[in-house]
Amino acid sequence: MGIKTALPTAELGLYSLVLSGALAYAGRGLLEASQDGAHRKAFRESVRPGWEYIGRKMDVADFEWVMWFTSFRNVIIFALSGHVLFAKLCTMVAPQLRSWMYAAYGALAVMGTMGPWYLLLLLGHCVGLYVASLLGQPWLCLGLGLASLASFKMDPLISWQSGFVTGTFDLQEVLFHGGSSFTVLRCTSFALESCAHPDRHYSLADLLKYNFYLPFFFFGPIMTFDRFHAQVSQVEPVRREGELWHIRAQAGLSVVAIMAVDIFFHFFYILTIPSDLKFANRLPDSALAGLAYSNLVYDWVKAAVLFGVVNTVACLDHLDPPQPPKCITALYVFAETHFDRGINDWLCKYVYDHIGGEHSAVIPELAATVATFAITTLWLGPCDIVYLWSFLNCFGLNFELWVQKLAEWGPLARIEASLSVQMSRRIRALFGAMNFWAIIMYNLVSLNSLEFTQLVARRLLLTGKGQGCGDAEGARHQPQGLGPSKMPPTLSSPRDSAGRAHPAGRGVGRENSPRMRCCSQASMTPSPHRVPPDHAGHPVCHLLWCPASKGA
Repeated sequence: MGIKTALPTAELGLYSLVLSGALAYAGRGLLEASQDGAHRKAFRESVRPGWEYIGRKMDVADFEWVMWFTSFRNVIIFALSGHVLFAKLCTMVAPQLRSWMYAAYGALAVMGTMGPWYLLLLLGHCVGLYVASLLGQPWLCLGLGLASLASFKMDPLISWQSGFVTGTFDLQEVLFHGGSSFTVLRCTSFALESCAHPDRHYSLADLLKYNFYLPFFFFGPIMTFDRFHAQVSQVEPVRREGELWHIRAQAGLSVVAIMAVDIFFHFFYILTIPSDLKFANRLPDSALAGLAYSNLVYDWVKAAVLFGVVNTVACLDHLDPPQPPKCITALYVFAETHFDRGINDWLCKYVYDHIGGEHSAVIPELAATVATFAITTLWLGPCDIVYLWSFLNCFGLNFELWVQKLAEWGPLARIEASLSVQMSRRIRALFGAMNFWAIIMYNLVSLNSLEFTQLVARRLLLTGKGQGCGDAEGARHQPQGLGPSKMPPTLSSPRDSAGRAHPAGRGVGRENSPRMRCCSQASMTPSPHRVPPDHAGHPVCHLLWCPASKGA
């Protein structure tokens, strides 16, 4: 009995056909809604001229995506290309020194970007956790690590430490919070591994080699220290058969994905529409559901692109980094809902699995999830929206276990045992479908706004029936003094196209991973830049959960 029992090919084909048809229908509605809203006043800040040869405006509401492939693009290419070049030369000449080369290049890149005082600040945190590791007390190492992380998430320490950055530039706050937060997690991993294996006698040099590996430094993903140290310490690394072909394919796939997303944004304004609740409320139900789903899928694609590029470089360095996240369409349980496998692995190894054991007992599982999401909340930056997101996902994870325990209860277990394995899978799939939409709804809270989540929930679960975009758009642009019956033919609104507007919400089971957006109660209103403000009113980079620059 189980959800993975094989079903007849024809039945699976029918399900795929129905899903494809539903997505196509929703996509058609979303395309028409994007066309209708392209010239709305509320869209002006985030829908701007795109590629000239496409001849359409482009959705630029996502600060991170715009940052990576405009102002930050050349810096990324230059820094990673230099890393690959020096790593290759060192591997050819002195492979036993390649880990030192990684650390030296990374430290110089950080110093050149953020200044020497910022580098000294991070070295101070590294030394502090290294000293704690010498005492051999895991609770002390974890506590000090969380205290260090809190110092980068809450005032007044965050303001004081940000003053160590030299100069002022657009990406300063994003890089500051990314480098600092990931540094703390890496140092904590080192300290905990040192406590777990005192016979290995890890040195401060091992910690610095681990922390200043440039491809992982600012944006992750994070590898636990034991894995990184074992792989980078190989004196003569040997590639597996077909590995180079796989690396080239991964790099090519990342380039194709980047181009596909940019082209997609010329036709579907899935990031901007949720910021205009009046317009979103006029979408048909199918379009609104598609809006929520497409935002979730986009967040997965963005994470896959980011980690795909970084992982390509790491694979060239003979490392086996955490894989990109699992496709959101294949998710149906909260336990797999994370968009950063590195942070998920870190949390599972040092917190979730350590407390929850085999995750089969209700009370230990509750304690494990509460502890895990408490640390996740600190990582994302404590604020009202993060509290709500953490509570909902913590509840979802525990509720799955409660339902599983109920299904194992005598009468229900006997009923399921009397069914065929195929029928058991169909019944479980119904519950999985409800769980899938719970994942979407819970994560819309962090990825868009509380108001948009309430709109989607109210429309899909209670009221239904959107007004349709075309009629509303026609009425909005209708000249004064002309009623519907007096409108000349050339000014009539496209009623048919409006009725098929498509939904686009942005949810992410993202995490049970830390890629969420931190915003206060006041920031629960949608932002045209898709980057909600933090408690101080600054835009927030949702990947790092830190104040972002105003370049959005």
